[in-house]
Amino acid sequence: MEFEIVTGSVESLETDCLIVGIAPDGELAPSAALINTASAGYLNDIIGDHQGKAGQALLLHKVPGIGAARVLLIGIGKADERNDRNQLKIIKSIMSNLKLIQCQSAVIALDGLESADQDLYRQLRHNTEWASAELYQYDATKSKKADPLNLESIAFLLSQDDAELGEFSISDGSAIANGVDTARELGNLPGNICTPSYLAEQALALAEECDELTTTILDEAEMEQLGMHSLLSVGKGSSEPSKLIVMEYKGGESDQQPHVLVGKGITFDTGGISLKPGAKMDEMKYDMCGAASVMGAMEALTQLGLEQNVVAIIASAENMPAGNASKPGDIVTTMSGQTVEILNTDAEGRLVLCDALTYAERFDPATVVDVATLTGACIVALGHQATGLLSNDDLLADDLLAAGEFSADKAWRLPLWDEYQEQLDSNFADMANIGGPAAGTVTAACFLSRYTKKYRWAHLDIAGVAWNSAGKAKGATGRCVPLLCQHLIAQVDDLADDE
Repeated sequence: MEFEIVTGSVESLETDCLIVGIAPDGELAPSAALINTASAGYLNDIIGDHQGKAGQALLLHKVPGIGAARVLLIGIGKADERNDRNQLKIIKSIMSNLKLIQCQSAVIALDGLESADQDLYRQLRHNTEWASAELYQYDATKSKKADPLNLESIAFLLSQDDAELGEFSISDGSAIANGVDTARELGNLPGNICTPSYLAEQALALAEECDELTTTILDEAEMEQLGMHSLLSVGKGSSEPSKLIVMEYKGGESDQQPHVLVGKGITFDTGGISLKPGAKMDEMKYDMCGAASVMGAMEALTQLGLEQNVVAIIASAENMPAGNASKPGDIVTTMSGQTVEILNTDAEGRLVLCDALTYAERFDPATVVDVATLTGACIVALGHQATGLLSNDDLLADDLLAAGEFSADKAWRLPLWDEYQEQLDSNFADMANIGGPAAGTVTAACFLSRYTKKYRWAHLDIAGVAWNSAGKAKGATGRCVPLLCQHLIAQVDDLADDE
């Protein structure tokens, strides 16, 4: 499905479905008013059937005097309600209706009134990303594949002066949407398919498609030589070998410091010997969504073509109970040389991430951002709306918060104070891998912070946003691919401004 920009007279556009806006009290948006005039007041005759609420839709056939076969009159809501949430509601409604009528082409002519955003690039990028998300269908493991959609193209009507910016917007939006789709697909695959080896294969396949991208896979023997005993301890009880996946995108100058993304890739998490309750354990296939979002961001990056160096490190393992699995009370030595007492084998994400974060040092990174479904405590603190953000660098944290706001993939900063560190004290090792029930998200980040002292670092806890649990909406969300992509785009813009 392709997105495009069209210009010209809205009345003469030839398309299967033309989408125009109506506000409460029957106020027609400019394009709708032109359609009304061309049709000799046809819209005025049916306005009483439409309240103009955001997302409310009314499909009209054979509107006289225009080129479009159908007109979808969509509510844009009150002026003071036109925010990102309103815009998303409108796009979801449009896509739901387009899928129902099985048209091949559509033109969206809402005159920028789907939100109050004055940034055309941002508005159109969101339209593209959110429309794409509504077209995603999972059928990889179904015997009957999803029925193909007839919809082949969606166009946005713009003035000639805005057309070039519009093309740029939908190009970026499509790249990010493709990355989100990749993250969702990886997250939705079951643990018997999406293993650490499968993730490694996908990373290698992506590198084959992009000259600027190279992928290296470290096996267990190589990680053993590096001293990654913490990462390896997590996969000891599994028959699936653990992998460290390293993807290097070289879009910038050879001497440019890379930005590093680190993803938690626990492809299934039983909790190990500290076994999880059976209810909803199927959702622990989503425990690799941090890795999925990093891989999705890297795919988007290859299409965005940013002039930047980026490294992705994915620490992947399967956490299973077995006779040789790690036990509560075991002590492991990390790649950094620090020792960890494993008090809970279900706090395994930090055990794989700490070695990956130490490995990141060799790239002399400009920044490091790790992404993980790390703690249930983050859901308690922030629910399912915001990603938890903790950082050792205020400027990096501000950059990520701004990227979250711009991409509508929001994060919220939590404290990383030294007072929390003592909760990790151990009588038998340098630290314990849990800090007790209080402030679980913070103490998990405190643990990671002990491996990030040599660079600017931030941690994104996506436990509350990585997937939906309920009904037909159940599945991976692809967050926080948009946030990561916007963060990288902003870094390129900042570099250009400095020059």
